[in-house]
Amino acid sequence: MPLDIDRFAHIDSPLQRWDPRLKIASLGVLIFGIALLKTLPLAVIALGLASVLLWSSALPYHFISNGIKWIIFFLLPFFLILPFSYPGEAAFHVIGLPFAWEGLRLASLIFIKALAIVMCTFSIFGTSRFDISMIALQHLKCPKIITQMLLFTYRYTFVFLEEMRRMQLAMQARGFVMKTNIYTLKVIGNFIGTLLIRSFERTERVYKAMLSKGYQGEFHSLVKFQAIRKDYIKAAAALSITLILVIGDFSGLFTPALQGWL
Repeated sequence: MPLDIDRFAHIDSPLQRWDPRLKIASLGVLIFGIALLKTLPLAVIALGLASVLLWSSALPYHFISNGIKWIIFFLLPFFLILPFSYPGEAAFHVIGLPFAWEGLRLASLIFIKALAIVMCTFSIFGTSRFDISMIALQHLKCPKIITQMLLFTYRYTFVFLEEMRRMQLAMQARGFVMKTNIYTLKVIGNFIGTLLIRSFERTERVYKAMLSKGYQGEFHSLVKFQAIRKDYIKAAAALSITLILVIGDFSGLFTPALQGWL
């Protein structure tokens, strides 16, 4: 799964041209609205809208599919667990296990909503540089400690992965071959411990370097945001769609997927 979600942020698209502050705020509300949905038909509509949104981002198909396939892999067990563990009267039995349609409905709702939310997240952070998204969050009065933790975590994930790759190469150069024995477990344990110590030492060095350059707990950037009329129209459209979805969901026109365990 590609970790650099902003790899294709340079691609020109309506979402890329959208002011990051309004994009994060309005699509964040849309994500919250999707999370509130309890009916399957409106969840399917939300998934369709998220697909259109992602299509308009012009992000490459292989980039999106590589990210989403792991989400689907994580969500598929819901279809095996919920229908057979849902409390109440079973519709029929499969190999002695009770099968409930309501459990399948709930699993489908969770699957569709999660997929729609991930697509919206790609649309937000895949169409702007990650550091600019964090600065936009800071402009939206998100706590500074959160934006800085997100940015440093994102930045140093790649540094630590590169450090891990170098250590693996060094181990292989010394003739280490991974096997299913106690010796391999000891080596892996030492590997993880060394990696953590190096990471901690690097963190200290980076922090001291930042302090020496005048770091005082907040980002200073030359990036200037300027929203235009089109940006506000896009934000108003996203908020209107969210409102329609939520009102439709609470209107009682559709049967909600109930959580039978409550």
